[in-house]
Amino acid sequence: MEKIPEGDDWEMIVFDIDGTLLDLDGFQPELIPLVREIENMGIVVSLASGRTLPNVTPIQQALAVSGFVIGENGGMVWDSKEGFPIRCLADGSRARDAAKWLATQIDGLDPEGIETNRWRETEWCLLDTENYEKMKDALKESQWPDLQVVPTGFAVHITEKELNKASGLKVAFEQRGIDPKKVIAIGDASNDIPMFEMCGFAVAVNDEFEGVKEAADYSTKNKGTLGTIEFLQQFIMSRK
Repeated sequence: MEKIPEGDDWEMIVFDIDGTLLDLDGFQPELIPLVREIENMGIVVSLASGRTLPNVTPIQQALAVSGFVIGENGGMVWDSKEGFPIRCLADGSRARDAAKWLATQIDGLDPEGIETNRWRETEWCLLDTENYEKMKDALKESQWPDLQVVPTGFAVHITEKELNKASGLKVAFEQRGIDPKKVIAIGDASNDIPMFEMCGFAVAVNDEFEGVKEAADYSTKNKGTLGTIEFLQQFIMSRK
């Protein structure tokens, strides 16, 4: 389906952050007013990211949106706007141990990973994206065969098998009593596919990663943050 979603019953838009709302230059100037207009239309804006909560929360505050935040690809859920406590959905110690072991199996692999690992509670991230397949194969023969290896373009996330953006969103939706079928999800990478499959409408703003465009209901012509702007402009116009 290559058309803007119709109807007036959309309750929420969930945005991925990196590559969707933010690029290397930060926010596009046109983006924040569009996000604010979405909220003014009565549609709640939430965020679902591979970033840690300390990284995601300032972005939520800068956008001044009323939704919740999902961090660590679904591992952390925080809906402070509705007064719910932080929910930690997994123990990240196994992922950390697996990363240390992988460093003994793959030459040059840095087990410390990315700097924000110091705040991670449910997963572990490594920077060596070129060795993604080697990590995946090695873990199959290790004491952690159940862990999954998820590349996001910037990093490789080692996490529990059933943990993803959809599992985090499920908790957040249930807390607010939101029907996922009334939610639009916007993202750009492989880790966004679970939330695409969960929500009522999915928008892919990039086709660089296998399966992302195919999992979406709509694919923008422009890529990345420019694609997000493209979709929001068209969506807002369709409702006027």
